[in-house]
Amino acid sequence: MSSKVDEALSYEQARDELIEVVRRLEAGGSTLEESLALWERGEELAKVCRRWLEGARERLDRALAEEADEEEGD
Repeated sequence: MSSKVDEALSYEQARDELIEVVRRLEAGGSTLEESLALWERGEELAKVCRRWLEGARERLDRALAEEADEEEGD
């Protein structure tokens, strides 16, 4: 479950932190416990990004539907 802090992250903040997590995992050298913690953090950040993108998609769909409705009314 994501924290209130995660919910307050912008898409860009979550994406940038996720990039850093992936970089650290790919670099290796972490203990198993550290790697698992990084992976879990990455999963949470990916969820934040996914929620932002889904919200953006919904807004675009609504805007396009409104535009189509206006064109049909003309």
